Amino acid sequence: MKPAIEIGFLLFPGVTQLDLTGPHEVFARLPHCRQHLIWKSLDPVQAESGLWLTPSATFDTCPGLDLILVPGGPGQTALFQDTETLDFLRAMAPSCRYVTSVCTGSLVLGAAGLLDGYRATSHWLWTDYLAKFGAVPVHDRVVRDRNRITGAGITAGIDFALTVVAELAGARTAQLIQLSMEYDPQPPFRAGSPDAADPQLVADLRERLADALAERRRHLDQR
Repeated sequence: MKPAIEIGFLLFPGVTQLDLTGPHEVFARLPHCRQHLIWKSLDPVQAESGLWLTPSATFDTCPGLDLILVPGGPGQTALFQDTETLDFLRAMAPSCRYVTSVCTGSLVLGAAGLLDGYRATSHWLWTDYLAKFGAVPVHDRVVRDRNRITGAGITAGIDFALTVVAELAGARTAQLIQLSMEYDPQPPFRAGSPDAADPQLVADLRERLADALAERRRHLDQR
């Protein structure tokens, strides 16, 4: 029997669920894969959107992992000074084949000191902020630097996960999973990145998110 590939997702209140569930859906189709949702307790955790997610392991009961994934979300501001969570990531990272993130999860990896000297990406609003943690910001959909693999904002989690599957099991397996999911994006608008969107749309989004962005920057600057 081929040994299982153990994949762990950090779960926390206020997570952006698609950062987690997009890759989870991809990895669920990977043969010999076991996935774990990890938090401080086994109590259900509410995502940013209101969806409830249930941890399957705690920091104390988490098995050895081949891959650790940190998603993003507004709840992560509490993690920048959360010694218990950052220490967990620092403890797990050395034994993982891959240390990864989706969206602003890379900021949490950075806060744990796990991206110093690595090329990495994040949601486009936050990618440049990675330099604060000694990372080299890259505005790409998926970025790999040695055993660090980071995905850009939210929907990039599926692209990220397919990239990881190709690393773990080969390109053909990744393509079979992509086909099984009918992952063939054809968005109705070319507005999915600041490079493609109308500049006024970008400005309007920045204005709409100004308070939330200022709050997250405040937490980051307190480090």
